[in-house]
Amino acid sequence: MASSTISVVPLVVDGRRVEAAADEHADVFNPSAGSVICRVPMCGPAEVDDAVRSALAAFERWSQSPAPKRAEVLFRYKAILEDQFEALAGLVSTENGKTLEEGRGDVRRGIEVVDFSCGIAHLGKGETLGQLAEHIDGHTTREPIGVCAGITPFNFPAMVPLWMFPVAIACGNSFVLKPSEKVPLTAVRLAELALEAGLPPGVLNVVHGGRPVVESLCRHPDIASVSFVGSTAVAEQVYRMGCETGKRVQAAGGAKNVMIVMPDAEPDSTIRAVMGAAYGCAGQRCMAGSIVMGVGDAAGPLERRLSSAIDALVVDDTVANPDAQMGPLIDASARDRVARYIDNGQREGARLARDGREKAPSSGFFLRPTLFDEVQPDMSIARDEVFGPLLSMQRPADLDEAIERANRSPYGNGAVIFTSSGAAARRFARGIRCGMVGVNVGVPAPMAAFAFSGWNRSFFGDLHVQGHEGVMFYTRQKIVLSRWDDTYERQQGW
Repeated sequence: MASSTISVVPLVVDGRRVEAAADEHADVFNPSAGSVICRVPMCGPAEVDDAVRSALAAFERWSQSPAPKRAEVLFRYKAILEDQFEALAGLVSTENGKTLEEGRGDVRRGIEVVDFSCGIAHLGKGETLGQLAEHIDGHTTREPIGVCAGITPFNFPAMVPLWMFPVAIACGNSFVLKPSEKVPLTAVRLAELALEAGLPPGVLNVVHGGRPVVESLCRHPDIASVSFVGSTAVAEQVYRMGCETGKRVQAAGGAKNVMIVMPDAEPDSTIRAVMGAAYGCAGQRCMAGSIVMGVGDAAGPLERRLSSAIDALVVDDTVANPDAQMGPLIDASARDRVARYIDNGQREGARLARDGREKAPSSGFFLRPTLFDEVQPDMSIARDEVFGPLLSMQRPADLDEAIERANRSPYGNGAVIFTSSGAAARRFARGIRCGMVGVNVGVPAPMAAFAFSGWNRSFFGDLHVQGHEGVMFYTRQKIVLSRWDDTYERQQGW
């Protein structure tokens, strides 16, 4: 296909689709086919300025609108998202490579945040205490903070943007979204549907680009907060840049999540959960199960059952084959990076039980699921976030050793245990050092009512996305003390 026939993804600024005057563009792929589906403009500070000006102008009116009125827009938005559910899931699958079922899950988790945000008339309430002191009453309000920015990754094109802007705009803020340049189509469509729901122009804007846009958002004087999801290295930079300019920042980074399988774990449900956690979304998620520990006698049967399940997994084009159970990686560089980790694991002495480079589809950016056994904690495949379909198996002697190994990681997103023992589950939940814990749950990512609570080098900031922490992040508290004439009280002899 000639480049002149490939469409360019628009910006969304001030309620309109805008063609960027960018000199540089990046290709957006269908990862299953390895083909270019469109091009995205790599913008700079000028486009960020335009979007921020639009958001700042819209904030003045939107922030003064009653909370129930803002909720009305979000209720309409949720209805439109439900109506467009299958189309959005298909769009996610096309530009990201997820299976259609995974695309549906991506959109569903995002809609749950919109649903949560519809409760802003209750979530935004303050507190009151009458007679705080003599003749003085006190009450608090939570008020919007201004123009907010969101920088989102490629792995969840719908869910992660919807983690952010519905809560922010429900609280009365305006928003500038910069999606990953690898998956811009879903973000633009989400913004268009928000306008269709009645969101005023300028309340939600979308810009595209790479590092220059990220830095411009983090340093822009008219942006009050930055929300980020991505790698730990970039999360740390975003946190530092945002804080240096006085912004609120929530920056979620990478992870190395551990799954512990005890000898008394229920076999079938455990294998299903481990497979889903390790190889769902081709392992490209910060809650992916990256290390599985077969404790004691659980190790041998676990490795055999995992190997059999890997052999049976259908890895194929997720657009053309509705029966595909795992899709490609996002692009060739991601595929090649994971392949290098397979080389590293072999060099470091781990046993390659299943090699994902074998029998992978030739078109697109595919690797099959990879399984290493007898992995030692100091190996790179045990330390690094691989971000792909590579699972490392370790064989600790007991639960205490498993917890000790898991707690060596500098990350702190998630860890899970599979067991029939309440005592083991309690010991694990209390001893593991991470923010999200699963008991017989493969991926312990919370739903919208709870915060996505990473710890350590998996998160930089104080208030996480989702739940009440999200509402607190996008608002600031005002305390009002009131004293009124006390004539009546004096007349009564009070």
